[in-house]
Amino acid sequence: SQYEALQVTAGKHGDDLRNTKNEITEINRNIQRMQGEIENAKAQRAKLEAAVAEAEERGELALKDARAKLEELEAALQKAKSDLARQLREYQELMNIKLALDIEIATYRKLLEGEESRLAGDGVGNVNISVVSSSGGGGYSSSGGFLGSGIGGGLSLGPGMGSGALGFSSGGSTKSYTITTTSSSRRSVRK
Repeated sequence: SQYEALQVTAGKHGDDLRNTKNEITEINRNIQRMQGEIENAKAQRAKLEAAVAEAEERGELALKDARAKLEELEAALQKAKSDLARQLREYQELMNIKLALDIEIATYRKLLEGEESRLAGDGVGNVNISVVSSSGGGGYSSSGGFLGSGIGGGLSLGPGMGSGALGFSSGGSTKSYTITTTSSSRRSVRK
């Protein structure tokens, strides 16, 4: 009958409704699960972003620290080079002074030897000593009769009066000496 047909149809719709409710419930569970996964993913992403930002900050700080240390080392290197250059200049100046003093000592020694020879009655000829200083490396040259070995730990002039010349080059000013001794009592030193 029509009533029974309606009951059957209503039963089918009831079953469909229950199935639909079950599907909706399952979908809701899936949605909740997916929302949880999304929240977890967001939290993980936030942690990763924070870690990246922290790593970048640490990297920038490390880079700044390395640059500061590099600048400090470069400044120390420049200071060391400057100190070395200053010490080399001071050393060269001291060497120039020492060599000039050695030359003056040898010059006066030669004068004394000439005076002794004059007092002993030995006539001597003129003795000329010239000292020339110029920029560049140190060294010396000699010519004439009385000059002996040179400027190792100083300058020594050998015995035996006669005319001679001494040339000395080292960074500094120019000096020249002319020494004249004679068999008479006259003696002149010009500097």
